Amino acid sequence: MLRIILINQNEGIYIIQLLIYLIMTIEKFIENFAGEFDETPVDVFSASTEFKSLDEWNSLTALSVISMIDDQYDKTITGADLRGSKTIEDLFNLIAAK
Repeated sequence: MLRIILINQNEGIYIIQLLIYLIMTIEKFIENFAGEFDETPVDVFSASTEFKSLDEWNSLTALSVISMIDDQYDKTITGADLRGSKTIEDLFNLIAAK
């Protein structure tokens, strides 16, 4: 749950802009993530997609995702990070926290 406490109008506008930015960023991450899959339709991917349950998920796809994250976001993740993430959103949040 997200709780926002507004102290003044300017702060409220800033928070709304920040939320819009975060939504756009996760959408871009989902798009980049989906790009690492050759046969899975794009409409399968959302923030709540449990990516390890996808038929196309395997060790090569995992390496491709790790490489994409390094290239696109300049962040380094490990196999353990992938194993610890259940959904695309979990992975996005992990990267955002690094």
